[in-house]
Amino acid sequence: MACLKWFLTPALLMTLAAASSAQPRPVTGPKIKLCGYQLAWSDEFDDMSIGNWRLDGKRWTAHTPWAGDFGDARFTDPGEQSAFSIRDGHLEITARRGTDGKWTSGLIAAADQTGAGTGLTEGYFETRMRMTAGSGTWPAFWLFSLTPRSDKRPKIELDALEYYGHDPSSYYASWKVHSPADKKHERGELERIPIIPGAMAARYNTVGVLVTRTRISYLFNRVVVWTAPRPAELDVPLFPLVNLALGSGYSIRNTPDPSVLSIDYVRLYAPSAKRGGGSCIPDRG
Repeated sequence: MACLKWFLTPALLMTLAAASSAQPRPVTGPKIKLCGYQLAWSDEFDDMSIGNWRLDGKRWTAHTPWAGDFGDARFTDPGEQSAFSIRDGHLEITARRGTDGKWTSGLIAAADQTGAGTGLTEGYFETRMRMTAGSGTWPAFWLFSLTPRSDKRPKIELDALEYYGHDPSSYYASWKVHSPADKKHERGELERIPIIPGAMAARYNTVGVLVTRTRISYLFNRVVVWTAPRPAELDVPLFPLVNLALGSGYSIRNTPDPSVLSIDYVRLYAPSAKRGGGSCIPDRG
């Protein structure tokens, strides 16, 4: 997430900016069959299981394990006046402007600052979501290293989707190595992914990341849209996060109030332990 700019060196930011200006690749090709995997963990959002800063038996926390909030909307804790609600088997994260003119919204992370949480070192991570149309919104589905906050080893971030509401014809995918102890080793890549204009608001779409021993593949509606080598530092499980942030340097003056990110599910699939075992992951549902 660009929210982690406090982790990034100016040189890396320049590299990512240059990459984002490159000619985007068209989203074409057949859907791939993801076979040899088995469901390892999922939230179908039939109920709400969100803690504050600690999991304490919940599936999610409402803040990033390392820094809390980012963007131009405060992320709320769960509760009656929170950004979270369950509707027809979907988690809705709603961004609203209060009577004081300040915005609130929400984030869910499948981990907390102690290192507790759910993740995989290899496997397929997927969500299915739909976003309210309008400028200023900044929804994302991303993965991060599952370690205690105190762990000083380099951290891996894989952004499956960062969507900026002012540009309904694309989103961004990226990978980054964060190394707070040695900034010169930080690096990453950013790719602009073109989509049908308005597709994120018109329908639910699946967004996925396939992590293997050697590569990372980014998928949109089960089509591979970008691949990158697996960073050598990726040696711990990755846990998923989903959020509806606002801003990221773009104006929120005309952001729809309310704006809603609706999430159908988040699922993690692990490679089958048996050679040739597992099954093909259903396309949806």
